[in-house]
Amino acid sequence: MDTYTLVRPEHLNHHGFLFGGQMLKWVDELAWLCATRTYPKTTLVTVGMDKIHFHHRVVNGAILRFQIDVIRQGTTSITCSVNVYADAPGEVVEEHVFDTLVTFVNISSDGNKSPVPPALKS
Repeated sequence: MDTYTLVRPEHLNHHGFLFGGQMLKWVDELAWLCATRTYPKTTLVTVGMDKIHFHHRVVNGAILRFQIDVIRQGTTSITCSVNVYADAPGEVVEEHVFDTLVTFVNISSDGNKSPVPPALKS
């Protein structure tokens, strides 16, 4: 799944670049959207982000492309690969700025781990 967002002034840190926490918020939310669309009859919660890498700083006005793929399904968990690319205002070439793995666990109505059903065929 690819999706996009625009970096605005309210997303910047005190140095004038994208705040890392904002990137992590977007990554968590967008990876969850990808996972829940692939496994719609689940209640997924984030259990971890692994191998978080910020490669380059991101400027105001950059367009971010989030490339998210489900890469692994366990008994009760799903892992998504997230790569983020940015093109600065006026640029035509994207730069790889961030990557991580996000793992979700499926929980039952009582909050316990629950088996993940088969993926929705697209």
